[in-house]
Amino acid sequence: MRLYTCIVGMLVSIVAFAQAPPASLAGPERMQRLVEGAKAEGELMLYTSAPIEDITVLTDAFEKKYGVRTKLWRASSEKVLQRALAEARSNRFEVDVVETNGVELEAMAREKLLQPLRSPVHADLIPQAIPPHASWVGTRLVIFAAAYNTKLVRKDELPRRWEDLRDPKWKGRLGIEAEDADWFATVLADLGGEASGVGLFREIVRVNGVSVRKGHTLLTQLVVSGEVPLALTVYNYKAEQFKSKGAPIDWFFIGPAIARANGIGVMRRSKNPHAALLFHEFAISEEGQQLLVTRDFVPTHRNVKSSLNRAPLRLIDATLGLDDGGRWTRLFRATFGQSR
Repeated sequence: MRLYTCIVGMLVSIVAFAQAPPASLAGPERMQRLVEGAKAEGELMLYTSAPIEDITVLTDAFEKKYGVRTKLWRASSEKVLQRALAEARSNRFEVDVVETNGVELEAMAREKLLQPLRSPVHADLIPQAIPPHASWVGTRLVIFAAAYNTKLVRKDELPRRWEDLRDPKWKGRLGIEAEDADWFATVLADLGGEASGVGLFREIVRVNGVSVRKGHTLLTQLVVSGEVPLALTVYNYKAEQFKSKGAPIDWFFIGPAIARANGIGVMRRSKNPHAALLFHEFAISEEGQQLLVTRDFVPTHRNVKSSLNRAPLRLIDATLGLDDGGRWTRLFRATFGQSR
């Protein structure tokens, strides 16, 4: 009878473990339960817009530490969002975790695709890393910077203000990324408002032209090759990566440093919910954040420092691209889109 009771108790515990919603786990046993559940699930599907060579620094360490195989699908942030939405609408739930731009994560949160996240580690992150609904968490900051080819542009001729780009010496030498409407909106706020700021940039385009290119990594590569001697919106971590390898590139700020939060969200209908939440924990831990620093990302954990965070940052509001994104996109394209 005692053996029977013991077996029944064990079975009840196993069933309770299998049925307990991972998001509801709390207390000192939380991490143990997540680890046990993740190992039982054995795998994790991650959709990301980060370059593969950057994100695998994190996923490889996660696999090694917990024995959970991580599968990756990589595309632009827009395509990551489109795929997640399309799969959910067709009642397919392949992805467990999404790692991409804050705007796209905010869109998924509004579509109720993401589950609210909680963790003791959240208290160690910068306040801007966690939106009020906590359905996604910022793990890294991408900082917009201007970048220049050091063989084609002298440091002493770099523009100090946006107005300096009206100088005819910049004719045919400027480039910008094609989807940076939220950056544009934030810059205009620092230039005295929309009317005066748009007028300034239209004058720059009229006098000197601005080559519009799709993809921040591509734009950075074009600076290295010399096709675009001065780019207005690259991610400074990518420019720093090329610079550290000896490429003729450096970066600087024109005006305040503007940053966009990138992060992770865990899907409500995750097939591997323990592994998904465990990956969230790993990505925001000091260990995971230090790994991001090795790829020149700026972490959101306050105890992990980065040399690339050289100035006070102005973070782009992730809701900007959703609540008024269409108007800013049209304005951005009308200002820069006709110049190639």
